[in-house]
Amino acid sequence: MSHNPMVTNGTGLSPVLQGEVNDAKKVKLDGGPNPPSRVVHIRSLPHEVAETDIVQLGMPFGKMTNVLVLKQKNQAFLEFQDESAAVNMVSYYSTNPAQVRLKPCYVQFSNHKELKTDASHSFQAALQAAQVVQGGPGGEDPQQNTILRVIVDNVGYPVTLDVLHQLFSRYGKVLKIITFTKNNTFQALIQFSDTISATTAKVSLDSQNIYNGCNTLKIDYSKLTNLNVKYNNDKSRDFTRPDLPSGDPTLDQAMQMGGMGGMPGMVPSPFAGMPGLAAMSPLHAQGAHAFGLPGGMPMGGFGMGNPGAFGATATRMGMQMPQQAGSSVILVSNLDEEKVTPDALFTLFGVYGDVHRVKILFNKKDNALIQMADPHQAQLAITFLDKVRVWGKNIRVAQSRHAIVQMPKEGQPQDAGLTKDFVNSPLHRFKRPGSKNCQNIFPPSAVLHLSNIPPSVTEEQLETWFTDYGTVKGFKFFQKDRKMALIQMNAVDEAIHALIGMHNTQLGENSHLRVSFSKSTI
Repeated sequence: MSHNPMVTNGTGLSPVLQGEVNDAKKVKLDGGPNPPSRVVHIRSLPHEVAETDIVQLGMPFGKMTNVLVLKQKNQAFLEFQDESAAVNMVSYYSTNPAQVRLKPCYVQFSNHKELKTDASHSFQAALQAAQVVQGGPGGEDPQQNTILRVIVDNVGYPVTLDVLHQLFSRYGKVLKIITFTKNNTFQALIQFSDTISATTAKVSLDSQNIYNGCNTLKIDYSKLTNLNVKYNNDKSRDFTRPDLPSGDPTLDQAMQMGGMGGMPGMVPSPFAGMPGLAAMSPLHAQGAHAFGLPGGMPMGGFGMGNPGAFGATATRMGMQMPQQAGSSVILVSNLDEEKVTPDALFTLFGVYGDVHRVKILFNKKDNALIQMADPHQAQLAITFLDKVRVWGKNIRVAQSRHAIVQMPKEGQPQDAGLTKDFVNSPLHRFKRPGSKNCQNIFPPSAVLHLSNIPPSVTEEQLETWFTDYGTVKGFKFFQKDRKMALIQMNAVDEAIHALIGMHNTQLGENSHLRVSFSKSTI
């Protein structure tokens, strides 16, 4: 490959190529098509086009040697090894209009005889996958198919089905995922809609880390030809069958009442049945550094640091996640209907994001819908609070099929204060960009971090107040800053109750106690 600095990974164009992009619009007017070339120019592509889409257009016609996608221009260039293959492609699509993701596009010869782009990992992954499928160099793998077996080694942080879906969806349409543990190792089976997408994902992700220095992916082809998914839950998912039960009778009943359409004050989500992302382009990784390339390049996994940090399942993975990637609304079930209030849920779920609205279901008060500020925060809440014990019951937290929680119409008699809007609350933890709170998100724990303690408040007073929620086993002021302290409850559920009851308690004229879960010990 020629390493022309004028064209680098699709982000910079030579003046001639740039001129070709601009002149493409004139082809229909001047009636002067370019002469045959090994390079095919494709335009009017959808914004979400991926390298795999372009490669799939060219696969039937012969061996491809390079690809360049210009997402900002909705155009792409595909280079074949032989000019005859390009001629066949242009000829075919002149009478059978091409479509990419259901959008018609136009195929013509480029006025260039070759593409001069750097052979970066992300840009060549789709071509490598095509070569495997076509039996080219390095493609002698008779077992390759649409299902990948994924093993996660060196696990430093929990891996969820949704994280895998978001990660693998960058390379094509994921149909089904099954996760399981075998020999104390986390594994998953991931089925794609087509072989080239599965192969692209394998080529791109095998031996890479999800997080910095840990959670290493080992990927092989599965011998299975189809995954049989019976339940949609945190262990398995069929993205083509959103109607499947969860396998949990309590959650299934709750989803029928709070997760489907038809409830007053609820807006069904247009993305129902599509949790996670549609097929996302590797271009979204914003450069090769996001992929963790071999050969000594700077890595850091997929740009993911401590997954306890805010937005770890998305922005640190190098993805530009659109707002429609899943719902911001979560469904919470198996609550204690005698103790649950919108304010209590606001405080607890506010540990993992900014809660905008809470709606306790009028006809089933042990269920509630919570609207977070965005889907990333909703996923954090699901990850950290599902199956946690609150008020003596293990609550269930799942993504809702609603896009938003609407406030009841004025004078609506049946709401009785069960729906509350917190959008303008001064108590949001994550309003300020770059806030330290974003780097201090931890699972529920028996040890709580206290801050904003006024000098007049003593250890004895704090222990007395927290004793209302359980047994206090330990307490320690920070040596360098007496405004902060750690307090240890006897059990995690006691700490949860204490956080709900004590967070934002006024301790002085201008002092309100702040309570968070801590990873520290006393």
